[in-house]
Amino acid sequence: MAGAFAWLLSERVTMTTPYAIAIHGGAGVLPRNAMSAEREAQTHEALERVLNAGERVLADNGSALDAVTAAVCALEDEPLFNAGRGAVFTREGRHEMDAAVMEGLERQAGAIAGICGPKNPVLLARAVLEQSPHVLLTGDGALALAREVGLAFEPKSYFYTEERWQSLQQTLALEASGALDNDPSRRHGTVGAVARDRSGTLAAATSTGGMTAKNKGRVGDSPVIGAGTYAENASCAISATGDGEVFLRLCVAHEIAARVRLAGVSLEDAAKDVVLSDLKALGGSGGLIAVGANGEITMPFNCEGMYRSSATESGSRQTLIY
Repeated sequence: MAGAFAWLLSERVTMTTPYAIAIHGGAGVLPRNAMSAEREAQTHEALERVLNAGERVLADNGSALDAVTAAVCALEDEPLFNAGRGAVFTREGRHEMDAAVMEGLERQAGAIAGICGPKNPVLLARAVLEQSPHVLLTGDGALALAREVGLAFEPKSYFYTEERWQSLQQTLALEASGALDNDPSRRHGTVGAVARDRSGTLAAATSTGGMTAKNKGRVGDSPVIGAGTYAENASCAISATGDGEVFLRLCVAHEIAARVRLAGVSLEDAAKDVVLSDLKALGGSGGLIAVGANGEITMPFNCEGMYRSSATESGSRQTLIY
C-alpha cells in the first residue's frame, strides 16, 4: 500500500500540463484593399517564424517567460511589425520604444519606456525584472541598465524603414490638410506574446514603437502593467494592442483577469466583453491575446483585423490576419 501511495505521489510530482502559446503583431493591420497577395504571404510566414521561436522553448520544457521573450524578440526583428526594427516614428522623426514582461507565478514584472538603441527592447524589460529593484524604467535610466547588463545596441539606421518614414510624412501631411483619417495601421501597432508552460506558469510580453507621429514622451498601455500587459497564474496572461489611451483608462488587461479570478467569468467571455463592449463604448479599437490557467486561448479584436497566431501542445495551430 505504501509503495502504491509513493508511486501515486511520484506521478503527481512529475505530472505536467500541456503548453499553449499565442502571439500578435498588432491590431494595426493593412486594410484588405491595401494588402497585396505578396505582403499577406510574407506576413503569414513571419507569424509562423515567430510562433516557432516561442513554441520551441516550451517544447524543450522551457519557461513561459523565456518563451514569450523569445517570441517578442523575433517580432522585434521583423520589420513588418511596429516594434524594434519596424518601430514607427514620432512627430520629430525619432524612435521611442516601450516594452514589458510579466510572469504569473509571483507576478514579477519589468518594463521600459521611451528608449531607442537596444536591438531588442523586450530584453531590457526582462533585465528590469531580473536585475533591478524596479518595475518600470524610462529613457536614460533604462539605457544605463541596458549598458550595465551588456545588451546589444544598434545605430539609429538599423531601426529606419522607408515604409515607416513615409507613413510619418503622410500622417503629418494629412494633419496639415485637416484630412487625417482613422487608419488603424497608423494608430495601432504593437507586438506581444502570452504562454503557459508545462509547469502551468503563465507569462506575457509586449513591445511597441507606439503611434505614428506621436508626441515626444508619449507612453501608451504596452509597458503599463495591468493595462496592456498582465499575467497571473490564477486567471490569465494578456498582451494588448490598439488605442493605448483607452486601454490605459480601462486597465484592460487587469480588468479581464479580475473578472476571471473574482467573478468566475470564462476567459473568452471576459475578454470579448471588454474588447467588444467596454472598449468600443469609449471609442477605443484594438484587440488582445490571452491564455488562461487551463491553457485556453482567446484572441478578440474589434477592428478590421489583428496579426496573430497560436499553437498548443495538442497540435492546434493557426496564423490569421483578418
